[in-house]
Amino acid sequence: MAKMRMNQAVVAAVADEMREDPSVMMMGEDIAAAGGPFKTSDGLLEEFGPLRVRDTPISEMGFTGAAVGAAALGLRPVVEIMFVEFLGVALDALVTEAAKFRFLSKGQVSCPMVVRCTVGSGLGFGSQHSQTLENWLMATPGLKVCVPSDPQSAYGLLRSAIRDADPVAVLEPRSLYAQRAEVITGDAGIIPLGKARVVRAGSGATVVTLGQTTGIANSAAEAHGLDIEIVDLLSLVPWDVDAVLSSVKRTGRLIVVEEAPESGGWGSEIVAAVVREAFRELKAPPFRITAPNVPVPYAKELESRYLVGPEEVARQIGAFLESGEVPVPWWEAEGVIQ
Repeated sequence: MAKMRMNQAVVAAVADEMREDPSVMMMGEDIAAAGGPFKTSDGLLEEFGPLRVRDTPISEMGFTGAAVGAAALGLRPVVEIMFVEFLGVALDALVTEAAKFRFLSKGQVSCPMVVRCTVGSGLGFGSQHSQTLENWLMATPGLKVCVPSDPQSAYGLLRSAIRDADPVAVLEPRSLYAQRAEVITGDAGIIPLGKARVVRAGSGATVVTLGQTTGIANSAAEAHGLDIEIVDLLSLVPWDVDAVLSSVKRTGRLIVVEEAPESGGWGSEIVAAVVREAFRELKAPPFRITAPNVPVPYAKELESRYLVGPEEVARQIGAFLESGEVPVPWWEAEGVIQ
């Protein structure tokens, strides 16, 4: 077991897969000679050479499309998209082509490619480079989506994604790249797609998290002594329905903590499924803690207020556990955003 930062865990996962499988290759902007804009490919060019670690032009449409063709012909490309917003010009290649190959070919052609995107707020990149945008991808049959929350899950999920026979989008919260922790490498460190994990046991309420909201919810629980069970989804498509339902049936309450704006959030799927499958076990209405429906601010003070933080999570969960009533978000309570 080695202690490493999350960006180093990404490098380790790609390197381990490239050593085991010569069909694995990587492409993206500045990922070869420069080692990646966030150092998530540092050292790969030196070990594996320019045929397998390729710098590309600034054309996400072009190199994502090239990866689709390479995957269909037997390679396993790992594509890096510097900011998830840049994936917008390449969505056709991923969601219309790669995700449909197995269906359109009646199972004869698969497209084993990975698209890695950095996501999220907290580092001052502004409204055009700080979104999560998982809702761009999660309604695409044939495409899997996962989101790591720490170095171990970054390593384990990425190795599973590279091995998968179909396209997988890995959304990496860039604010966690500097987080350091012990990482189990090798086969023992691989985390299967579609499986959630309980990161904190509790009985008062089930709190479902994803990406950096896992650490935020855990910090809130530790600082304020909240009796909550935190379920880190890890995979958004498919998500672990059984794990969430099992927890909710024990606690009788459901709260979802999301980084993205309230409208169109992934948490709505979780709430809908729980209401449908475990309505009788619920002791109180389920609800979501989200960011407001505004662009991510650039100013540090405003961005920190925008992102759901431990204090806001603790405030809402604490009030809910005490009263059983769904609390209003901070922007409504303070009349800041109408």
